[in-house]
Amino acid sequence: MITADEQKHTDSTLQQYYFRTLMCFATGGTLAAMMDWKDINWIYVAAIIFLLLYAYGSFAYTRRQEPEQQQKTQRWLAYADAAIVGVILNLINFSLLPCILFFAMIQFNALLNGGLRRWLEDNTALACGVGLSLLVHKPQLIFNSNFEISAVSLIGILTYFLAYAAYMHQRFHRLKLNNAKLVNEQKWHKIRAYKLSRYLAPAVWQAVNQGRDETLQAERKKITVFFSDIKDFSQLSEEMEAEALTELLNQYLTEMTKIVAHFGGTIDKFMGDAVMVLFGDSASKGVKDDCLRCVQMAIAMKKRMKSLQQEWWNQGIKKPLQIRMGINTGYCTVGTFGTSSHLDYTVLGTHVNLASRLESAADPDEILISHETWSLVKDSVLCRDKGEITVKGFSAPVKVYQVAGLRKDLGRNQTYFEDRAEGFSMYLDLDKVKNYDKDRVITALKKAAEKLDDKVIV
Repeated sequence: MITADEQKHTDSTLQQYYFRTLMCFATGGTLAAMMDWKDINWIYVAAIIFLLLYAYGSFAYTRRQEPEQQQKTQRWLAYADAAIVGVILNLINFSLLPCILFFAMIQFNALLNGGLRRWLEDNTALACGVGLSLLVHKPQLIFNSNFEISAVSLIGILTYFLAYAAYMHQRFHRLKLNNAKLVNEQKWHKIRAYKLSRYLAPAVWQAVNQGRDETLQAERKKITVFFSDIKDFSQLSEEMEAEALTELLNQYLTEMTKIVAHFGGTIDKFMGDAVMVLFGDSASKGVKDDCLRCVQMAIAMKKRMKSLQQEWWNQGIKKPLQIRMGINTGYCTVGTFGTSSHLDYTVLGTHVNLASRLESAADPDEILISHETWSLVKDSVLCRDKGEITVKGFSAPVKVYQVAGLRKDLGRNQTYFEDRAEGFSMYLDLDKVKNYDKDRVITALKKAAEKLDDKVIV
């Protein structure tokens, strides 16, 4: 199997062979046109034979070399090409038109294939060829060119330039196709990368994509861990069709994911209806800020769940779906765990287990936090002391708190209201009520209050 690099070197070798052959035929033809066949000049004959052997011999020699050696050999052959042209110019007595044509060919080939450095090197080789040939042949300067000599050299050089033009057109066409292929591959790579990024934690994706895999090594960090799940979801899965249940679960997880992204959390994993989120594992803004953002996220999830309940009620799901949430803060081991063939980015430690236990101990629509978390958010979050609870896996009782809400949203500044009773359900978030809906909401509340006030309840 030929690799791409080997194919590239093979193409380069063939290209150099073709143009070297054209050069040799052009110079050899010019020498042949100058010969007096009645009085054969054996120097010319030897030069023509040498040109033919040189064209094929150089190709046969380079094609047997390794790709890394061919480049160096081709460079020396380019010097030889220029020197040979210098020798031929002397042998044809510096006939004006052939000299101009061959000189132009050397300049064109040098600048096109190597830039200024190649131009200087090839012209130096050309001068050396002329100088060395003067030791063997003393030219008779001819300023009026013979038509036959000029015609042969003109045809040879013209063929050379036409062949080069065709070759460059082919190269540009191939380059255009390769560029289009590369653009298409980049587009599909971006699409695949985007799809893959949805299966990885942002910290993992950014590290791998930027070549910073070493930053994913396990390390100890003080982070805030969040767990949530839907109460009695297993029972609901037995009552609903699989398709409807999947649609409901995807909608729920989509909405929760948006909230997680808004507050800058990292989704560690989905476990059915359960969600595990980390704060402070990668782009930490300080333990206190991480903890506060996590609690704010939990409150936002609780509010969003109320609106989802109303949507699902309208879709015929009469059983209210309620979430339980648990939050804990402490030192955990964060990083990649697994084998060389499979790695998983996650967090381990007793504080992770405690967050999970708090979620299991929470009542429906309740957010339970540990004492460590409470001590960091108590200035901004109003909590109720629920005393101590016994938690599986922990020998001592654990002190827990129930999140009531953000202090800035309670009292006179309260913007969120909710209540529920048999035959009654209310959810009002003033921050989300649009100005053009304000009058309609007030009218609905007044109408409901009047009806309820007038109704005689026995």
